[in-house]
Amino acid sequence: MALIGFSFFALYFVKNQNKEEISQVYENERSYTSNIIENVKYSSKDINGNEYVINAEKGEIDIKDGNIIFLTNVAAIIKLKNSKNILISSNFGKYNITNFDTIFSENVIINYLQNEVKGEYLDFSIQRNSMIISKNVIFSDNVNVLKTDVIEINIKTKDTRFFMYDKNNKVSLMNKN
Repeated sequence: MALIGFSFFALYFVKNQNKEEISQVYENERSYTSNIIENVKYSSKDINGNEYVINAEKGEIDIKDGNIIFLTNVAAIIKLKNSKNILISSNFGKYNITNFDTIFSENVIINYLQNEVKGEYLDFSIQRNSMIISKNVIFSDNVNVLKTDVIEINIKTKDTRFFMYDKNNKVSLMNKN
């Protein structure tokens, strides 16, 4: 079953490879416990016309679940129909090719309008319409710097919630000037 899923993936999603290289990937799939793909690119659109594009230097297909791709050096663009683009980058990612949910980790940077959010972990879900950024989160705009444990954003409504794990701690807001 995994070979069939990988074969479909290789034929339709891996670009710039000739038939000999694809055959070699099949042989490697049978011999090893991982599949490496370079210059990975996925693009998807939802029913509302929003587009999600993810690029990575390298992807490794999870041998236990062919729908999961582990990514290295990730860059993503979320093109919202009635809004500006959201840019995301991170050292690593875990992408689900079935529902497009993506976990970004290590050195996560999100740029939207004139705002920048940095953190160590981002759970992005098209199905839930949410982005949850956590671990050492710093939000900055032209005027302020905000430090918090978690930022939750509803992609559809743009509702945003900032909070701390420990209720005794408070979100820190500082003026840049």
